[in-house]
Amino acid sequence: MAEGAAGRSSAREVVALVTETFTEHTPPARSCAPDGPLGWEGYGASLSRAAGRTGEAESVVYGTATVGGRPCVTLAFEFGFLGGSLGERAGDRLEAAYRLAREERVPLVSLVATGGSRMQEGMVALTQLQRVARESVLLREAGVPHVTVVRDPSTGGGWATVGAGADVILALPGAQIGFAGSRVRPPGADPAAYTAEGQLAAGHVDAVVRPEELRAAVAAWVAALTGPAGEVPPPAAVSDASLPAGGWEAVLRARDPGRPRAEAYLDRYFERRLPLTGDRCGGTDPGLLCGVGLRPGGGAVAYVAQCGTATRPAGYRTAARVIRLADRFGIPVLTLVDTPGAANDAEAERAGAGAAIAEAFTAVAGARVPVTTLLIGEGGSGGALALAAPGNTWATRDSYFSVIAPELAAAILKRPPDQAPRTAEQLRLRPQDLVELGVVRGIV
Repeated sequence: MAEGAAGRSSAREVVALVTETFTEHTPPARSCAPDGPLGWEGYGASLSRAAGRTGEAESVVYGTATVGGRPCVTLAFEFGFLGGSLGERAGDRLEAAYRLAREERVPLVSLVATGGSRMQEGMVALTQLQRVARESVLLREAGVPHVTVVRDPSTGGGWATVGAGADVILALPGAQIGFAGSRVRPPGADPAAYTAEGQLAAGHVDAVVRPEELRAAVAAWVAALTGPAGEVPPPAAVSDASLPAGGWEAVLRARDPGRPRAEAYLDRYFERRLPLTGDRCGGTDPGLLCGVGLRPGGGAVAYVAQCGTATRPAGYRTAARVIRLADRFGIPVLTLVDTPGAANDAEAERAGAGAAIAEAFTAVAGARVPVTTLLIGEGGSGGALALAAPGNTWATRDSYFSVIAPELAAAILKRPPDQAPRTAEQLRLRPQDLVELGVVRGIV
């Protein structure tokens, strides 16, 4: 299938693209007036024509399926049926699909292509969004994952409930995605903001996946969200550095541009990584890597990895989202700490730095799954501690952890800048000091 073709494919074509097997289910028939709840003139004829064109009875099909050999429930929107719009009967099918996934305790895979709610049914159509929202809550409470693929187009309430409400959101290249459809946007609105790529940049989708890679990507996510790893040992050291003799030496080693970074540790630890992107509030942090990784021999571990830069509020919110997602599905978490500290510029303050850091602290503190932390470089103040597991943090030999950077500590104490090395000694921030103080469990 050509790139982009999956977006406007029929519901059954895209189901065949993603699944190995599919058995359709049909909810009980709903009795309704020929022209719907509003008596909209000609609506019944429109439904008949849509059924004749598509061969479908409604804009949603659903059933049991297998993806990557694992059972799941799949629902797909038929855009050819009145633009994949949501009406009362489509709501019946969506509700039935969510309920079936919950009862069978298997992942829900949704393939979304919709223009929104059906005008010919008025507010009756719009209230279907409340039904979907309720089913989404019940699915989450049951610990059942939901992976969605947003196709072209995915707009209106279908995007704002089924699509954006999923745990993992994959998008097809170039797909039109947004709450506002193309005919109702403000004049002069930037069209790039309503694309899959624009939504990825803004942190609203996790990945853009080409059609030919879609089956493998969905299968990998289904496997990851239903196959948590057991024990999560800290990663082994990547460098062969010796222990630092002094505190300032520890600081300089951690700041060395040639020191191994998060990518090196993640590449050794995982066979494959599936990214989770963005805070779902319009922000991303390129200095933070998040996702779920598959360990050699099987087993999924969620990861949150700082990359040596000052972590921004969007990064902490993304980290909290990933940790809570992992906690819902019993997936253990690995965090890699490496930051000079939280971003503290005016933009970070306006973006809610304090609240975002608090959210990360509470996500780690509230996790019921094991959280393992490895300090791999700089551990700057609360911006680093927010992602560190209490009682299960380890350190590499080329790392340090400090209540504040030595230079800033010296400034607060009104010492001249050349006293920073002496201050570093007093802070006892070396890996071996951290073990002695009980801050970390050991040195890898």
